[in-house]
Formats: sequence, structure tokens, C-alpha cells
Amino acid sequence: MKIKYLTVDREWKKRLEDNGFGFHTDENNIPYWIEEYYYSISEDFADEVFEATAELWTMCLEAVEHVISNKLYDQFHIPLYIQEHIENSWENDSPSIYGRFDFAYDHKLKQLKVLEFNADTPTSLFETGVIQWQWMQHYFGSRVDQFNSVHDQLIHTWKEIKPYLKGHILHFSCIKDHLEDLTNVEYLRDCAIQAGIQTKLVFVEDIGWDGETFTDLEDEVITDIFKLYPWEWLIYERFSLHIPNDIAQANWIEPSWKLLLSNKAILPILWKLYPNHPLLLEAYFDEPHRMKDYVKKPFLSREGANVTLYKNGQIVEATPGEYGDEGYICQALANLHQETTGYSIIGSWLIGQQPCGITFRESNQLITTDKSRFIPHIIE
Repeated sequence: MKIKYLTVDREWKKRLEDNGFGFHTDENNIPYWIEEYYYSISEDFADEVFEATAELWTMCLEAVEHVISNKLYDQFHIPLYIQEHIENSWENDSPSIYGRFDFAYDHKLKQLKVLEFNADTPTSLFETGVIQWQWMQHYFGSRVDQFNSVHDQLIHTWKEIKPYLKGHILHFSCIKDHLEDLTNVEYLRDCAIQAGIQTKLVFVEDIGWDGETFTDLEDEVITDIFKLYPWEWLIYERFSLHIPNDIAQANWIEPSWKLLLSNKAILPILWKLYPNHPLLLEAYFDEPHRMKDYVKKPFLSREGANVTLYKNGQIVEATPGEYGDEGYICQALANLHQETTGYSIIGSWLIGQQPCGITFRESNQLITTDKSRFIPHIIE
């Protein structure tokens, strides 16, 4: 991993916007997308990320089986009414499309360490699969490559899922007035269309209940729905109480068993099942045990909210937010890769159970938040 610079195209913002990327810069003119520098990585490093992702996915599936078999739902603070739905979605192998592992790369140990698994509603997919690929082609042509088969793998996976859909229309959903979520949903929807699936957009706020089934604004029954809306939000809304009573037994993508992997309670479970595994960081429920350098994370924290970093038992960094009442885990502090531009983590995408692409996110501080920057990469 090494940062390199290039001469920026003056019209780069227009190029991104013409390609459908409208949130490259925030309302304060602070860039989210980085155009002028990138990560150069080796093919060996790309292979290392691929293999780590595949191994962790297998470990995560074993961890889900362990949680369900032993009914450890209380450790995840999952309500009773949705537990049978989780078990059914697992046993029936309900369709799943994607997830993203976040890794730190420890240069001292020469080792990847998983920070968490964004298993339910990971974003930055459009930037990974489309924008950074187009960026590479614009500046480098065919002279270099990228660890990035996201687009092709999405279409392939939708084709594989198509026979398992219950109806003739796959609905896609996100909340209203959120450009980033809508962009990612429309990208996923476009890939489904290319896979030969009929689709329809319905915002979360517009999903109805007719007493027996979920419906869209035209009263069409929802039999299959991709939602870019977290299960951990959904299950605490009155609306979700209808899910176990849905006569259509709609396929929710991602399925409800992904609740277990998107919850940070899975991290101490993994550590217990695979103690001292080289890809894992030491992790426990509630207390740090003997750790002096560690991170305290709420089970359901998103985008780095309510995270506290400790070094030698003292707080060195913390973020505000609205999480924490649900419980915490304590995880050993990782050594993040650092350049003069900031600290970076690696996002590794898994689509259709296949590792297929990476992202780099950069922050000025050790805690990665919604203000972190997206850096493209190439393999050299």
C-alpha cells in the first residue's frame, strides 16, 4: 500500500456528475471522493485481501450457526418476536447479495485485522464498482488493473438469485431524500435489470400493510424486496411487527439472519470461537479484561458514532452519537495504516459469497466516520 499522486483533470467534478456521482463533495465543499491521489497496491497484497475475506466469510457463517443453534439472541439484544424469522431465513437459505469487511493493515505484523463486518446495509458500492473503475480508465487506460469485479459479480449474483424470488417483481427501497442511499439502490437495481429481473422502486416510508401482506403505492403485493435500511432500525419500529405475519412471506434482501453479522456482538463471538486467529482482534462483551489499548464500540453503532479509543487505559479519542443503550463490546486497538494524508482502512466487498473488490477510506483521526474520504486504487 502506497499513496501516489497524479495531475488532476480540471473537469473531474463534471465527469463524476455525468456518471451519476452527485455526492463527491459535501455541502461545506469538503471532498468525499479523492481524485488527485490513490493507493498503489501489489498483486500479492490484493491476493492477501481476497484470501482473508474468503476465510472470514466462512468463519462468520460458522458463527451464525453457533448463535442460532445456541439461541444466543439475548447477547445481541434481538427482540423475541423476530427470532423465529431469523432462524427461518437461515434455514431456508434466503437470498443474500452482499457485505463488506473493514480491515486494518498492521505494517508491524504484516497482517490484516478485521475491524467489523458491514453485513446488512454497506454503502460505497457505486463508488467502488463504477466510479473508481472509470477513474482508472480515464487516467491509466488499460495499462494497469484494479481489484474490482464488483459490477460483473453483482449482475452474476442477481442472475443466480432470480430463480429463488417468489414473485415477478423485485422491489428496491431506501429512505426518501438521501442521495447517497438512492444512488446505491439505483445502482443495485440497474444491475438486477441487467440480470433480467423486473424491478420497482418504493421508498421505505411508502411501504404499506393491507392486513395480510406488504404493498407498494399501487397496492401491488411485495413478495421480494431489497432494502437499504438497517434491520437494527427496522425491528424496533411498529411497522416491523407485521413481518412474521406476512402471508406472502416476502424475501427481504438482505435476509434477517444478517442481523447477527451486522451487530458488533458477533466480534466477541468470533474471538471465542477462533481465539488468537491472526485475522481477528481480541474482543469481549462490556469490559476490556486485561487490554490497555482498546476500542469501545456500541453493538449497533454506525459510521463511527459513540466509539471511544483507549491507550494505556486512557481515552485518546471519542465520537458523539445516539448509540450505546443497546450495549458495548471492547476490541483490541488496531494499528491503522498511516500516510501523510491520514489514516486508512480497507473495505473488502463480498458479493454472492465471492470476494470481488476493495475500497480505501481515509480519515484525519483514528476513528473512521461519515466524514472519511474515498480513495481509488490500482494494482501495479
